[in-house]
Amino acid sequence: MSAMRAGRRTEDAIRDSGNRALIGYLPVGFPDLATSIEAAVAIAEAGCTAIELGVPYSDPGMDGPVIQAATQATLERGFRLDELFEAIAAITARTDVPVLVMTYWNPVLRYGVERFAEQLAAAGGAGLITPDLTPENAAEWLDAAERHDLDRVFLAAPSSSAARLDAAIAASRGFVYTVSTMGTTGARQDVDAAARTLSDRIAARAAASGTEVLRCVGLGVSTAEQVRDVLAYADGAIVGSALVRALGDGGVPAVRELAASLAAGTLDGGPATSSQSSAPKASAQKGATA
Repeated sequence: MSAMRAGRRTEDAIRDSGNRALIGYLPVGFPDLATSIEAAVAIAEAGCTAIELGVPYSDPGMDGPVIQAATQATLERGFRLDELFEAIAAITARTDVPVLVMTYWNPVLRYGVERFAEQLAAAGGAGLITPDLTPENAAEWLDAAERHDLDRVFLAAPSSSAARLDAAIAASRGFVYTVSTMGTTGARQDVDAAARTLSDRIAARAAASGTEVLRCVGLGVSTAEQVRDVLAYADGAIVGSALVRALGDGGVPAVRELAASLAAGTLDGGPATSSQSSAPKASAQKGATA
């Protein structure tokens, strides 16, 4: 692995990007395991700062139609959770880009929280994004994450109270997933103005408590222009449905091309806040790819 601090790979990667991160989401196992590994490596090589691997789930309350269709197809072919750890190990053998897992909580609970954390760390994963787990109910996961030096990313929404924002800030490590809009994932013409307001609220709450926090905006981001807009007020932009659609329509070459286009949106301007690092982006690759 690179010289990034153990357990701080996501944070370090975002700071090394000059706080202008691009995080790309892809479902593990779609359209098949081998292709999903190649696609993840491709988006890392194309300029993604971190990879978000989604775990297929039968009741994905936050996922829009593109991601739902992809994950449903993956489940129908017989996806097993062990494939997730196989994929992470294969990806992290070829790139230093941190691999975070986006998963609803039930699969982790059924697998065993401690066992899941142990397997994730052993495979080289950086941590979890848990959209339906609140910090108040996350004691078992927080303990396991601490033992295995894993990042834990919680969500904040435009409707979140000040108390909920404080809880997400205190419990998150890596970044706070800043939900741009109320609803499900999916490319939109405009990323809601609520995202900027929420990002500012998170920064203000963190400052008031003497805490520094990174904010990455997801839901609805699909173009380099939107990436650029988000990075005017946040530390990272998360793209999911657009990449999944590209992979489904055109395979690995198409998803690589789109990721490179999106990464162009990270190149303009400077860091989201003047107090944050403007170090050059770390190398995304540590070995040749097929």
